[in-house]
Amino acid sequence: SPGPERPVSEANKSGNDADTTRSARSGSRQSPGPERPVSEANKSGNDAATTRSARSGSRQSLAVLDVEGVLTPEVWIAVAERTGIDFLRRTTRDEPDYDVLMKGRIAALDEGGVTMTTIMDVVEGLVPLDGAVDFLRELQSRMPVVLLSDTFEQFGRPLMAQLGWPLLLCHTLVVEGDRLADYRLRLPDQKARAVEAFRSLNYRVVAVGDSYNDVTMLAAADAGVLFRAPANVRGEHPQYPCCGDYGALLDLLLGAAARSTL
Repeated sequence: SPGPERPVSEANKSGNDADTTRSARSGSRQSPGPERPVSEANKSGNDAATTRSARSGSRQSLAVLDVEGVLTPEVWIAVAERTGIDFLRRTTRDEPDYDVLMKGRIAALDEGGVTMTTIMDVVEGLVPLDGAVDFLRELQSRMPVVLLSDTFEQFGRPLMAQLGWPLLLCHTLVVEGDRLADYRLRLPDQKARAVEAFRSLNYRVVAVGDSYNDVTMLAAADAGVLFRAPANVRGEHPQYPCCGDYGALLDLLLGAAARSTL
């Protein structure tokens, strides 16, 4: 005789326990059906995402902004005013070669005996341009915003604190004792490369700058705007609209973002 019958629920439990034991011994879980290769599954998921994006016909927008001259005063001009060193008045609005500009600045600081303590005292006394905080807050309520600057993290901290700590991608200074000894680029042409990376993530990028070192960023973006740019920069790059107040700038950026339909 096969013996007394167990209730169905007890039989099922026993069977499940046996399956669990086999699974634990093998170190794997059972699959409800034949598994597809991971690459095939990923490809299917990517294809579906691409199809959905194509159906929607739009991309999310993201704004990238230069900092000095757009949201804050020019740091080096402020240092020039404190120290009386005229060379430090030269900025990326005047000199398109950033390495030439920075080497000249460091040499001028050494010649004038200007310490890092003095420079930081100047930076910590700066405040955002009139209207910049409200403009940035309003823009951030409409789309993500990233600040792309050829400034340095040491200069950026006190300024970002006043701007509400937006994301700032920039470079760093090499300080030896109390001397500004050198600088380190995060990577060459970092503004344009950041824009290219954001676009590869399917963002429509709108960019704002004011100087020669912003031109490649504007060219890499879906739409570029010059803000309070000097005549030499405007004249050499007339393809970009230029404005001088934050209300007009906000309108230009929102208008560009609204044209995200492909």
